[in-house]
Amino acid sequence: MTGITHIIKHEGDTGTFIWKHPVEDFNAWSQLIVHETQEAIFFLNGQALDLFGPGRHALDAQNIPLLGKLLNRPTGDVTPFHCEVYFINKTEQLAVKWGTDSKVQYMEPAYRFPLQIGASGEMSLRVDDARKLLLKIVGTGTSFDRETLVQTFRAFLQARVKPRLARVMQEGKISIFETDMHIGELSEMLHARLRDDFADYGIALERFFVTAIAKPDGDRAYEKFKEIHLRQYADVAEARIRQQVGVIEQQTEARKMVIEAEALAEKRAREGFTYQQERGFDVAEKVAQNEAVGNYSNLGIGLGMMGGLAGGMGATVAGITAGAFRPADTPTGQPATPPPPATGDTGDAAAFKLKIEKLKIMKEAGVLSDEEFEQEKKNILGTL
Repeated sequence: MTGITHIIKHEGDTGTFIWKHPVEDFNAWSQLIVHETQEAIFFLNGQALDLFGPGRHALDAQNIPLLGKLLNRPTGDVTPFHCEVYFINKTEQLAVKWGTDSKVQYMEPAYRFPLQIGASGEMSLRVDDARKLLLKIVGTGTSFDRETLVQTFRAFLQARVKPRLARVMQEGKISIFETDMHIGELSEMLHARLRDDFADYGIALERFFVTAIAKPDGDRAYEKFKEIHLRQYADVAEARIRQQVGVIEQQTEARKMVIEAEALAEKRAREGFTYQQERGFDVAEKVAQNEAVGNYSNLGIGLGMMGGLAGGMGATVAGITAGAFRPADTPTGQPATPPPPATGDTGDAAAFKLKIEKLKIMKEAGVLSDEEFEQEKKNILGTL
């Protein structure tokens, strides 16, 4: 190897974390080229001496002082000691899959029943401390890629992820029935718990995602509480819908009444009578349907009411009605002699009471004013 200058570099795939250069025991004039996304560690007799960053480096006594002391000039500047160079890929390795290989015992925090769950997802890793990773994991291996990392860290992940997953879900009070809505929160909490574990091996856990929680479908306890949980939200949703429908129905009914009132008002305006007159028609109909409607005095009150509807002429019509039932031999224009009051006649007393009640109805309906009511009452009293 005397007089040969070696160019030591690595341009392999980005999926390799650590790669050992095949040239060993190179001479003192060899050149080391390290790319931007790499680091290189120089080993002498199995001991990591120097770490080289991006750039071109001459492996001589100036860059490696210890090497100058060990060079054997008589042998052509070739060190009799064992030299090695390892290249470390510093790029972030994305989409490294992980998953629990067995169920995790978990106490459901909302309903307090035990169950078993599983989890899986992805993570991204980056070599943070190349020396630590080499010494703890790689050793004397020639390469260390993604697949090797996953295989190496499989047991490590199971030992770290499973207990932390159960603890995080319990401390965060994350119900098994609501894991989907808390998946981001769960990922962040696990990431924070696992970051230091990976750092012990010189690896930075850049990202950690939980993408799926394996639920114990078919388990009797799980299915029972699942039904209770869903029923709870279904009942709340149903009650809310009923309330909304009730409000809509009330609003619809109120709007319907407004439309009917507007239509009725338009009808009255078109036919030319007022609400008070319309109520008078209703009262007249009730009076006409009274069981004593055949009585002469009832007929007088009914006609008096109708006169009031025509323009407040109840008293005049009542007088006309009284004249209509005057005896035939009474001269026109002369007052009729009132019949002598019948003492003890319970029938007349009942008829008088009925007349007064009907007058009250007409007054309350707005057909008669207070003055007209008093006048009609006096007229009735004058017949006694």
